[in-house]
Amino acid sequence: MASHSESIIREPLITGKDITYAKITNDVLFPVENKPNKAWWIGFTVAALGAMLWVVSISVTFWYGLGEWGLNKTVGWAWDITGFVWWVGIGHAGTLISAVLLLFRQNWRNSINRSAEAMTIFAVICAATYIVAHMGRPWLAYFTLPLPNQYVLWVNWNSALMMDVFAISTYFSVSLLFWYTGLLPDIATIRDRAVPGLRRRIYSILSFGWTGSVKTWQRFETVSLILAGISTPLVLSVHTIVSFDFATSLMPGWHTTIFPPYFVAGAIFSGFAMVQTLLLVTRKVLGLENYITMFHIESMNKIITLTGSIVGVAYITEFFIAWYSGVEYEQYAFLNRMFGPYWWAYWSMMSCNVISPQLFWFKKLRTNIAFSWVLSIVVNIGMWFERFVIIVTSLHRDYIPSSWVMFYPSWVDVGVFIGSIGVFFTLFLLFIRFLPSVAMAEVKLLLKTSSEQAKKKLIDSGKLDKEQVQDYVKELGKYDSVDLADYQTQK
Repeated sequence: MASHSESIIREPLITGKDITYAKITNDVLFPVENKPNKAWWIGFTVAALGAMLWVVSISVTFWYGLGEWGLNKTVGWAWDITGFVWWVGIGHAGTLISAVLLLFRQNWRNSINRSAEAMTIFAVICAATYIVAHMGRPWLAYFTLPLPNQYVLWVNWNSALMMDVFAISTYFSVSLLFWYTGLLPDIATIRDRAVPGLRRRIYSILSFGWTGSVKTWQRFETVSLILAGISTPLVLSVHTIVSFDFATSLMPGWHTTIFPPYFVAGAIFSGFAMVQTLLLVTRKVLGLENYITMFHIESMNKIITLTGSIVGVAYITEFFIAWYSGVEYEQYAFLNRMFGPYWWAYWSMMSCNVISPQLFWFKKLRTNIAFSWVLSIVVNIGMWFERFVIIVTSLHRDYIPSSWVMFYPSWVDVGVFIGSIGVFFTLFLLFIRFLPSVAMAEVKLLLKTSSEQAKKKLIDSGKLDKEQVQDYVKELGKYDSVDLADYQTQK
């Protein structure tokens, strides 16, 4: 553990008084070791109903075929691919927080990485269901995997479906390994605190014999860095491959080289928005305000502002390239987005993704919890519209006017999408019920250097610059988990 003192100008990553290692353990494990409260049961019931809708909708799809969706001869991709790309994008924040911020030694990730990683895994599962649903014979889905040559396979390697399978399977396996490796010390803590019985045996199996020895911790740190190095390229590669579903075609509106960086920025944008949506509720319901602080919320809002601005530049660049190309079909594709029958979807996308995140330039808004939560939902609504606009408006009017047609989703389309949201929240609620939503072992590393009480000791020592102390106390005013009465003498 680091023995140095962190600069007073840095905001605390843990707030509260009398925080000890034992208190961190008790606070984080309280929802795991006790019966769930009413809020959890309400959320789980609603999510489970959504999951049941997904089961019904996907069963109808498998039984009757893709004709139950609202697709037609012109619009062959619609809500299905929209939902797939949306879910893959949401999963990106977990990898960024876990891997990239770890390599850059950003300690503020320690409190939010566990939930973000879990969110990634559940989002990828939801995305994978769309891939399987697209297969005419889903019971042969294993054909897409790298099987021995003695299998007689007729796989179309030119299909975007194959690219998606390899992107998703790689992303899922690495993310799952990273997430579970980080869980091992915390699962061992639950094991050691559990009374003898079935519960203790289950957590003993899940902890893989973790002993907490120095050698074990050394290997844990080494493996975490290796997995972070492997995962970092996935932040760029996975959504790049997903963008190839469109960019490698000759369809006006799709055939553009800006899609890979544009899709990656949009994925991080929507992923961080979903992390905000989940954690702002989780920290309140589970009483984790001391560990998921206003600094974490503001930092994520800043990343949302940055990536939202990048997405806005990408939108403008698309229009410029369409105009500069001189290709009338390309130009019409973009004009049709703005002023065609789906104009409402395009302007909803622009309002949610480009205009609304700019409100976070105002500190009062980006440090307002209610506003941050609402805007995080608005962002993901906008990102769904973005994928819908890219896919449907580019397809519904092609080169032949006689084949122009509108797309209207069927109840199965809506049921599969709404149901996938139910599946996602069901999995997440089960996660916070049976596993710690905050990485206890990593948060404890910050207690002696980056906590409010550690900085309070430095202030009380009287050896710090008074102007810096005043600036520090002023910043604490935005925290909803800090009692400023303790700093009256420093004002």
